[in-house]
Amino acid sequence: MGDRKTILSDVRLFVLDLDGTVYLGDRLIEGVPEFLRRARETGRQILFFTNNTSRSPMEYVERLGQLGIPVTRQDIMTAGDVTIRFLKRHRPGQSVFLLGVPSLRESFLREGIPFSEKEPDIVLAAFDKTLTYERLEHACVFLRRGAEFLATHPDLNCPTEQEPIPDCGAICAAITASTGRIPKALGKPAPETLEAVLEATGFRREEVAFVGDRLYTDVACGTKNGAKGLLVLTGESTLGDVAKSDFKPDGVYQSLGEIGTLLN
Repeated sequence: MGDRKTILSDVRLFVLDLDGTVYLGDRLIEGVPEFLRRARETGRQILFFTNNTSRSPMEYVERLGQLGIPVTRQDIMTAGDVTIRFLKRHRPGQSVFLLGVPSLRESFLREGIPFSEKEPDIVLAAFDKTLTYERLEHACVFLRRGAEFLATHPDLNCPTEQEPIPDCGAICAAITASTGRIPKALGKPAPETLEAVLEATGFRREEVAFVGDRLYTDVACGTKNGAKGLLVLTGESTLGDVAKSDFKPDGVYQSLGEIGTLLN
């Protein structure tokens, strides 16, 4: 890790995680408005990116607005968006059995992704608060019959104001324990996420910094794909986790607020 201020000097686009980075539950994390104002004052652009597929992009627009951060749909990207892009480009016409909330299903339908409840080509796991044992059982059966296994993202837990709750990675772990199948995950830290960000924004990868509270998703998406990965200590990962990690963030900061104070 280099000088924490120098690291920021050539960043033109901050890709910000939401849960544990911008807010926790219904509470905006201290210093976020000041960071956003300073980033824009210094000519940087902001893209909010979340692996959390339990809400639609427009629900995130509404939620950020309620927290005093006015954004548009173009300011939001989710692991669901990356997954749709991947399916349309690399699995056109293939049918999907989805473990996901109704809003995610609706977004897939709007993009013409075909679904199948009987003989799908793909089993796709997401953060599914509506998950039932029956659908978990069906997913395992389809995988044993040869369906491809994809996941929107690998996060094991989703941070909340109380305690972390099981996320997509935990659902996938249960399926893997039963079937031995390991999914290809498409959200952070997959290269498909950076590709989607670069295509949507026009920036070069060396101008992009992924900022978040998780080493293995947020930070890794930058450091492992030719962009920057910056860790904030407002969510899941700790300095102890950094010490034990086999890869290091480009910079570690107390919060987005601290990053804002270092921008010029």
